[in-house]
Amino acid sequence: MRFAMVLLCCAVLACTPRGQILLVPSAGQGGVTETVFVATTRRLDPETGRYSSKRSEEASFAQYTISVPKDRSPGSITYPRQGAKPDATRDFLTTAEVLYDDEATFRRDLTTALRTERRGGREATIFVHGYNNTFAEGVYRIAQLSRDLDLPGVAMHYAWPSAATPFGYVYDRDSANFSRNGLEDMLREVSESGADRIFLVAHSMGSGLVVETLRQLSIRNDRQTLNKIAGVILISPDIDVDVFRSQAHDIGRLPKPFLIFGSQRDRALQLSARLTGQKSRLGSLSDLGALSDLEVTFLDVAAFNVGDGHFNVGNSAALIRLLDRITDVDAAFNADAAARVGLLPGVVLTVQNATQIVLSPITNGGLPR
Repeated sequence: MRFAMVLLCCAVLACTPRGQILLVPSAGQGGVTETVFVATTRRLDPETGRYSSKRSEEASFAQYTISVPKDRSPGSITYPRQGAKPDATRDFLTTAEVLYDDEATFRRDLTTALRTERRGGREATIFVHGYNNTFAEGVYRIAQLSRDLDLPGVAMHYAWPSAATPFGYVYDRDSANFSRNGLEDMLREVSESGADRIFLVAHSMGSGLVVETLRQLSIRNDRQTLNKIAGVILISPDIDVDVFRSQAHDIGRLPKPFLIFGSQRDRALQLSARLTGQKSRLGSLSDLGALSDLEVTFLDVAAFNVGDGHFNVGNSAALIRLLDRITDVDAAFNADAAARVGLLPGVVLTVQNATQIVLSPITNGGLPR
């Protein structure tokens, strides 16, 4: 059964173009551009000049300008098909690339970007990708989120060395653990570059990397960096529940808001649970009693399932609108019921208990599906 599910994943991926950095300087004429600052523990391949799946003990830094198609559905990302001519009106493309030789130059450019960003001042949003991702897929994902959410401040990406294959689960899990120091260094770089507020958004296996890095900062008593973490969003976190509880206790005071988007219908997490001999992972919990003593909010997005249900938040236009107002949503649920009325048009938000919120789309009849 497990083998059949993995083969199914492989068959789907074989028919789907994978993200790659395709440098097309003229592409900006057909799309709108987003700038993404990157830190990575992937090793640079000297032959291709691209970041590979191999690990590097030294973090590297880069900056990419991504062309995003103007006319597309929120949440969608389209990569050029092999052999096809790049089309900026349809595909995500790279129009400029800067590979930094040292941290000082990276910090200088990041400091300038934080000072001059018009959309929100000295804020940075860092996206950490999950299992089975190419380098480009993570970069394009934060570019997509930045465009769809009109993210304030500077968009950033932390790229750890995923094998980018369904058969690389164990390699990816070890790579995520290997990359904790790199993410910790990146957070310090962002803090010391002048960011006042840092938001962390992580998907799947990247969620464990984020939480473990926060734990590491807490153990080192680096309050200067931790105090700038203004919110954490874990999307379909592939984390052992007991491990998460232990990490949260070590961190102590968790950043607020601390939000977990999950679904019992997440097929990728169902497979992960089987591979690890468990009933569920943090992102697919059915009984949230294990989280009731932690200051976290679990948002159940099963009703918005798309495909394998492993990235509903990034693929649903309704949930993208929710992310755009996530601070308001969190504040309302910590206040009173009256504050929640009309908070998010098109979505019904139902409180199940102190920890869980169930999100449901409104149908044409006006009732949740």
